[in-house]
Amino acid sequence: MDGPIIRPRRSFLFAPGTNLAMFPKAVKSGADIVCIDLEDAIAPPDKAAARQNTADLFNAPADFGRSEVLVRVNALRTRDGLADILALLDCAHPPTGLMLPKVKSPDEVAALDELLTGEGSALRLQVIIETNEGLRACHEIAQTSDRVDALLFGGVDMAAELRAPTSWEGLLYARSRCVHAAASAGIDLIDVPFLDLNDMDGLAREAALCAGIGMTGKGAIHPKQLPAIEAAFTPSAEEIARARRIVEAFEAADTGLVVVDNKLIEKPVLRAMRRTLAIADAVAGQSGGTQ
Repeated sequence: MDGPIIRPRRSFLFAPGTNLAMFPKAVKSGADIVCIDLEDAIAPPDKAAARQNTADLFNAPADFGRSEVLVRVNALRTRDGLADILALLDCAHPPTGLMLPKVKSPDEVAALDELLTGEGSALRLQVIIETNEGLRACHEIAQTSDRVDALLFGGVDMAAELRAPTSWEGLLYARSRCVHAAASAGIDLIDVPFLDLNDMDGLAREAALCAGIGMTGKGAIHPKQLPAIEAAFTPSAEEIARARRIVEAFEAADTGLVVVDNKLIEKPVLRAMRRTLAIADAVAGQSGGTQ
């Protein structure tokens, strides 16, 4: 089947650019995405040092395992953000992509895409939606560039912008709008990290709610959160088996409607079923097992 490559983006971990000793540990955790942070985790006086540390890391060859490695740069409208981009463009072994914070309009993404294309860079992009302007423009932002692989929902900043609590109910509209934008563009949508390390039940509940509305992953602040997060966004054996039955039924019938498990299924469902199987196969390949 032609189309974008589907890979698991169920979980991500940050490592601060001022303490890259944490980076190998984050990679070893097996998180789907590991992101070096040059933005929120770094105090203004330390940003230049964090940038240099990160550039040094990507000037040497390294094995990052199965993790997709990103760098969260500073906002593109700032001097530090521009300096981050230029430093990473000069690296001999750049990361997979960039995480872009506080994006307010598709113009920011388009301008960066044009720069990267002109430089012959293969860097991918993931865009954080955490401002009112970004939320309003999220559909356009998601479709600005073929480099954009995912939106990320920045719930803490978004709650402050919306004058709402960080509760599930308080942010449901904003999350749902991002779900619509990401699904329309055919890209992933990753939720804000759950900040209470002692509430694993709360983490599992929120991750399940996110998966239930169409999000594809969630951030973590500690490796011990990864199993609960990845369980919520990994297709179950029952879901995989049902997806296979539906795909096989359509392939055999060559029609727009089939009956599977006594239920009428229309052909547009195939897209979701194929995504389920692609994620399942990718996860099985990472673990060396079979589904």
